[in-house]
Amino acid sequence: MKKFLILFLAFANLAFGNPPFWGKTGHRVVGEVAEMHLSRKARKMVRKILNGRSLASVSNYADDIKSDSLYNQYYPWHYVNYPADKTYGEEPPSEEGDIVMAIQTCIGKLEDRQTSDDQREFYLKMLIHFIGDLHQPLHAGWEENRGGNDIEIQWFREKSNLHRLWDSDLIEHFGMSYTELANDLPPMSKQALLEMQAGNVRTWVDESHRLATSIYGSVTPGERLGYRYKYVYWETVERQLLKGGVRLAAVLNDLFR
Repeated sequence: MKKFLILFLAFANLAFGNPPFWGKTGHRVVGEVAEMHLSRKARKMVRKILNGRSLASVSNYADDIKSDSLYNQYYPWHYVNYPADKTYGEEPPSEEGDIVMAIQTCIGKLEDRQTSDDQREFYLKMLIHFIGDLHQPLHAGWEENRGGNDIEIQWFREKSNLHRLWDSDLIEHFGMSYTELANDLPPMSKQALLEMQAGNVRTWVDESHRLATSIYGSVTPGERLGYRYKYVYWETVERQLLKGGVRLAAVLNDLFR
């Protein structure tokens, strides 16, 4: 049974495209940061819908359910791939959906008064996760290399790939818990916070896409990466986690105003 599960998961990664996660720590950081910036009303509504649980505690729900085939339809919702010289919407959308459509769907379900309590909880958990994914740049990468999954590299002599490097390798190597990392992120002025929250899902995905294009140029296949790469890009990782958190808070504050 164990061997079957391992084979199934390996096949799923190949068949469906980008693996759907920042990494557990990254998603929890986004949730923790968002919690810090919730309005009083939004915090009350979020806790009610989630039965008292925090944003961080449910932030990996959309990944956890991928082991259940009943949720296979949601797998493509974790990412979008389009050419480097395009903006979102210039290419025909995937019939299976993508991360922009996923976020818009979740928001629509939460706005709809006819949505049941169980469905409201489900779509809130999914929204929390997808906004986190949106800010991992390689979830808005290029189709030809599956968001960096096909670009193999070495991370401190261990086999990895560019997508996994940005999902989890960089964050886990830093060695902080999600609460430590969330509290260690650079402080922001109110003006900087407002500027970071400006825009919408489409502008945010194009921003991640442009960053992904830069990241593709940061490595060559098979390259051995380590301290130097982390030194150059760690501030970018921190900024993306921070953006994910404050923008998630902005979406929830608007939803539950």
